[in-house]
Amino acid sequence: MINHYQPTIKSLVDFLVSIVEVYYYWVIPGNLFYFNHFSFVYENSKHSLSFSLPPFPFFRLPITLEHHTSLYQYLLLKMPDNQLAHTLRSHGAQLARIHMLDWLILFLLMAIDIVLNVIEPFHRFVGKNMMEDLMYPLKGNTVPFWAVPFIAILLPFCVILICYFIRKDVYDFHHATLGLLFSVLITSVITDAIKDGVGRPRPDFFWRCFPDGKGVFHNVTGDVLCTGFKNVIKEGHKSFPSGHTSWSFAGLSFLSWYLSGKIRCFDRRGHVAKLCIVFSPILVAAMVGVSRVDDYWHHWQDVFAGGLIGLLVASFCYLQFFPAPYHTNGWGPHAYFHMLEELRNGAQPSSSNVGTLALRSTHLESARVETHYDSERSELGHHR
Repeated sequence: MINHYQPTIKSLVDFLVSIVEVYYYWVIPGNLFYFNHFSFVYENSKHSLSFSLPPFPFFRLPITLEHHTSLYQYLLLKMPDNQLAHTLRSHGAQLARIHMLDWLILFLLMAIDIVLNVIEPFHRFVGKNMMEDLMYPLKGNTVPFWAVPFIAILLPFCVILICYFIRKDVYDFHHATLGLLFSVLITSVITDAIKDGVGRPRPDFFWRCFPDGKGVFHNVTGDVLCTGFKNVIKEGHKSFPSGHTSWSFAGLSFLSWYLSGKIRCFDRRGHVAKLCIVFSPILVAAMVGVSRVDDYWHHWQDVFAGGLIGLLVASFCYLQFFPAPYHTNGWGPHAYFHMLEELRNGAQPSSSNVGTLALRSTHLESARVETHYDSERSELGHHR
């Protein structure tokens, strides 16, 4: 008899574990409310079992009543055998195929950026009387070029990867990775295009142009006649805007957006410590920009413009894939909630959505949760 109901008992244990996980561990934002009555029905082809729980004054779950983030949807994702688990192995390839065009555009942006770095920038007129502000010493980089991708891409990606290992949500992992790469690459293309078009000399341009310290100028126009190495001179015409700064702000600002959603920074509970976490990546990006001025590779205007470009692009890219952090569903990507909406309506997710799960009805066991709670939201605050 016990063996006969063993699958059902196992499912009930998994269910209760998931309830504890929701409250103590799982990150699901929303309003706290109390169940006046709670019933659970489990059934499959062979067994059926139901039970009810009386109202518990101390029993509360962080479940929202809005935007379809319900306990029912959560239980769908925690069903026996985990039929709806969203992992790289189960759904990663499908997501990549659905967003194939987006990934191709990323490669196109990479190719464009390579071309922008190869072509010769505009050589702005630099007269002898303009050299006074361009004679700062030629120094190395406090933050080398090779370190910028690590700061702007690898560091945020590590945080995204850690969140994936915690939540096992390939939607979040894929869209965060895609948004991060778009943020950095779009910023890079914009930055390098402006660099080539403006051709502003760097603060150390004199020593790039005249390594021996002897200035040579055209007899008629008065423009500089550089005697230094061609590549060094070429790089000297790429001051505005700062690439180090724009890259850093693009990647780390995206990380700040991402963290603010994950830790529910704007939940109106006044935890200032969350703001410290959110602003930490931006502080790192700002210090990268400061180093560019300290190294005399950029004017302060270059750094300001680069930071502004990176911040704006990162914001647009994040909001393309995720709700705003102050939103009830700000902790997850849009595609995840679209998938939940289709599951809630009993429809199989379409291929046009990122929620292509290819579910088979023969493999699904049904779980139904019925909740009865107070009709007036004001009573919820009374129980708190």
